[in-house]
Amino acid sequence: MYLVWLRIAAVLYAVASLSALPAVLYSFPRWRGLCYPTAVLAFLFHFVSATEMLGLAHRWLPVGYGEVESLLGLLIAAIFLLIRAVYGTVSFGVFALPASFLLVFVPALGANRYSFPSPGVRVGWLVVHIGFLLAAYACLAFSMVASFLYLAQERRIKSHFTLKPGGGESPSWKSFDWLPPLDTLERIAYATLLFGFPCMTLGLLVGSLLAQESVGPAYFFDPKVLLSFAMWILYVGLLYIRRSAGLRGRRAAFLSSGVFLVMLIVWAANLFSQVHRFPAP
Repeated sequence: MYLVWLRIAAVLYAVASLSALPAVLYSFPRWRGLCYPTAVLAFLFHFVSATEMLGLAHRWLPVGYGEVESLLGLLIAAIFLLIRAVYGTVSFGVFALPASFLLVFVPALGANRYSFPSPGVRVGWLVVHIGFLLAAYACLAFSMVASFLYLAQERRIKSHFTLKPGGGESPSWKSFDWLPPLDTLERIAYATLLFGFPCMTLGLLVGSLLAQESVGPAYFFDPKVLLSFAMWILYVGLLYIRRSAGLRGRRAAFLSSGVFLVMLIVWAANLFSQVHRFPAP
């Protein structure tokens, strides 16, 4: 029966995770009202599941990957709820709730690995996984380019007033007449980030399912998987900082470049990953 409670908790964690993103990143009050109660329900079902699991095993220490992951997810959710109760903020939900969901997801499938009903279904999910991540990478690249063009346009405008007495424009900047206005570049940089984030989130979730089917719970120890989630956390931080601090210009460009650099490292990690060496369909 504990698997039933754990599966209910996994679904509730997923709902709480999805509601935490608009609640924190976009300050939508309705989503904020959904996030916390759903997280509390997920924690309660998770706690009942963990208690029943250990009780049936007649021990109080976890054994094996599945039990350790489940209890770690429970601990992360408990700390998030404690922070919410004491400090009244759900900001940490964008990190804690997806982490709890991913840690619970594999144990909730049961003792046996999930298997796709047919090779065609698996290939379809693989296409979805690759497509969403490539879209996220492309959006992040466009955001970085837009941020650097913002710097160039800003420098061009400043030179218009400082480099030549009485106005005018330095000849070295004439070739940059094609640059859009600063406001347009800023909106492009931010819009591409917003569009790429759900693509990356869905791509990683589908990838977790594919990895679980290939190697089981050990996928949490794969360098590619760890770097991918580190990139996702940086992406969340980039969105949050840009929105809360109104970040733009040089700092925004450096932050976008940092996330893009991690993305390149994640791409290179494919060479050392056991999870991503999928057999040909």
